[in-house]
Amino acid sequence: MQKSIKIQVVKWLVGLLFIFSGLIKANDPLGFSYKLQEYFEVFQLSFLNSFATPLAILLCVFEILLGGLLILGIFKKFSLNGLLLTILFFTFLTFVSAAFKVVTSCGCFGDAIPLSPWQSFAKDVVLLIAIVYLYKNKTHIPALITHPGKQSAAFTILFTAPLLFATFTYRYLPVVDFLPYAEGSSIPAAMRMPEGAQPDTYEITYNLENKKLNSRKKLSDKEYLDQGIWKDKDWEIVGKPERKLIKKGYEVKIKDLVIANVDGLDYTKEIIENPFYNLILVAYNLEDANLQKLDEFNQLALAIAEQYNLRSVLLTSSSVETIASKIPMTSWHTEIFYVDAVPLKSMIRSNPGLILMKNGVVIKKWSSYDFPSIEELNSQYFSKL
Repeated sequence: MQKSIKIQVVKWLVGLLFIFSGLIKANDPLGFSYKLQEYFEVFQLSFLNSFATPLAILLCVFEILLGGLLILGIFKKFSLNGLLLTILFFTFLTFVSAAFKVVTSCGCFGDAIPLSPWQSFAKDVVLLIAIVYLYKNKTHIPALITHPGKQSAAFTILFTAPLLFATFTYRYLPVVDFLPYAEGSSIPAAMRMPEGAQPDTYEITYNLENKKLNSRKKLSDKEYLDQGIWKDKDWEIVGKPERKLIKKGYEVKIKDLVIANVDGLDYTKEIIENPFYNLILVAYNLEDANLQKLDEFNQLALAIAEQYNLRSVLLTSSSVETIASKIPMTSWHTEIFYVDAVPLKSMIRSNPGLILMKNGVVIKKWSSYDFPSIEELNSQYFSKL
């Protein structure tokens, strides 16, 4: 392959990959900000948590901008330096994640394409090699736009368009929801193992000691049973058995959802399998939630209860004390249940956010910026009751 063609192929691959990665994260900037907060905790930079969302949006925009500039072959010094610094930064993060097992997924492609830490690191190493190659051959990357004014216009568009898109998805939820709580999804089905699906297969290794013979050996659980050594009282298991994954099986999409009341009683099945319309307000952190929106929901819940006798609930991970300080309990008309923050963040990318469910299926989701009115719910959903 001629060098010029090789450079063009590498340029397009790197540029498109950065644009794709940036778009996936810009589709869900709040989800990306949660991932950044995980890294902040690892590096003891939790004071940056309040800046996670704007930083997530800027990183998305930066990736798309750099990928677009590379493909167009303009502002090469800026784009190649930016690409090199970005990939060095991400390679370091993915190596730390993989080597020390501190963050299970880098979030490189959001929830659309989950990658293991080592897969992410390998991908970044390949990208690093490709970008270094382009950097050394930057003089051979032609500019597809030569007019200075048009170059500036292209730069402005490549910066502004993804910024507007990421801001829109932050305010009004992802355009494409890759999470198991997406509209149209059945939550009970996502929590069950399909018939015939195989779970993970593990091999258990026992450390055995024979005090009579003063000897030790290791046996797998299969060998332990097949050899019948468990019948010999001279052999005993010492220490903790070692558990090793042999074959990855089916993994349920939702495995951490538990809805409980203040006394710890489990209401998960009752709420998610409600055969009627069920309005669920999700506010994983009431400290940061918009209190005006909580009041709007409270009034909406009251109107729905009076007209249709339908159930409305609030799901939160906040403490009882926080709830008491943020919610006027004497005028509150909605049941309150407690859920861990992790599944609540996956349910809806808004704090608070609203979910309409029926028989366990997510019918519609709204962010705090576009809560529906009772008239909207009546005309689109409840008028058929």
